Amino acid sequence: MPAFFYRPPSRLWPPLLLGSQLVFNIGFYAVVPFLAIFLRDDMRLSGGAIGLVIGLRTFSQQGMFLLGGALADRFGARGVILCGCLVRISGYLLLALGATLWPIVLGACLTGIGGALFSPSIEALLAKAGTQSEAAGKRSRAEWFALFAVCGELGAVLGPVLGSLLAGFGFQRVALAGAGVFVLALLVLFFTLPRTPRKQAALHIAPWWQTFRNRRFVAFIVAYSAYLFSYNQLYLALPVELRRSGSSESDLGPLFVLASLLIIALQLPLARLARRCGAARILPLGFALLAAAFASVALFAADTPPAGWQRLLPAVCMVTLLTLGQMLIVPVGMDLIPRFASDQNLGAHYGALASMGGLAVLAGNFALGGQLDHALTPSPQAALPWLWLAAVPLCSALAMVFICRPFTRAARAGSR
Repeated sequence: MPAFFYRPPSRLWPPLLLGSQLVFNIGFYAVVPFLAIFLRDDMRLSGGAIGLVIGLRTFSQQGMFLLGGALADRFGARGVILCGCLVRISGYLLLALGATLWPIVLGACLTGIGGALFSPSIEALLAKAGTQSEAAGKRSRAEWFALFAVCGELGAVLGPVLGSLLAGFGFQRVALAGAGVFVLALLVLFFTLPRTPRKQAALHIAPWWQTFRNRRFVAFIVAYSAYLFSYNQLYLALPVELRRSGSSESDLGPLFVLASLLIIALQLPLARLARRCGAARILPLGFALLAAAFASVALFAADTPPAGWQRLLPAVCMVTLLTLGQMLIVPVGMDLIPRFASDQNLGAHYGALASMGGLAVLAGNFALGGQLDHALTPSPQAALPWLWLAAVPLCSALAMVFICRPFTRAARAGSR
């Protein structure tokens, strides 16, 4: 075997994990955004049935994150990551080869389960590698997570481009290409991921449910879940605003490109700013920006939209503020998880964070999604759904002030 496969893990892990995130997102976004079109045009499903399939896929990923993290803690990240790749490959093959509805539904769910297996494991490995880097006086753990977000966003931009190039050949070809991307990732990771040392019998791994015995951690993930709920409104609430303003669905593309460009250009500088300011300041600010994103739309909701490009101004404000809030929240939030966890249950903690976010999306969309019907046309009542949406991250901003206060005191004590 070539010698470069035996590099020391401390040098190998961060760039390998960043590259994995890039490739995984290319493979994901090359396929999943085109699934709804396939279900409508080829499978002839109704809108409700399409929503159910997409919802099952999302829940099978977010809801299984805690299990994926717990498995990584128990059996080692390497094996769980490789199994996740195999499961997602199986899901894509079912999407490509399935001729009836149920194989397609199963394939969609398997793509989610695969992500739930490898994502918490990769985040836990990156947290350990970032801790080593920070201890050595190099790049901080939060900065590694910022780079992780940038690589993920690059994949989110390149994936749909790959899918679009293949879309003319049919969705089955797109799904096969996605499977090919993950086969390549599986082979590279099989030879390059450091093997997890076998745990001695005397070492007892904390059960996953002990993750929830730390009340401050539970409060943190509940407050943090408002981030995923808020960012999910790019897919649920943003199209409502575009309809109110008289825009078309084709305007979604440039708005998502705007979000990607902001992340690629500003994520690292904002991560460095967050490191200087500390979590107790940055997290409340980030959630306040999420609240401001919805409040900015509420300001325009009652007015008749102007002609020309000005009609997109509320949507641009929403996307920009949501993206800025995300860039502040995610690296800092990911960096805080090791402060709640030990090396033996990092994966379960990252999994709990993601699973709570998934539950928040399900519950929040169910509770507030129907209210968005009032925002479809300009009226005084059209602002109310946006104000309700703003209230969710605003509550989290206030909660984070108290949740992060002990970390501020610890940082001050350590600097003396």
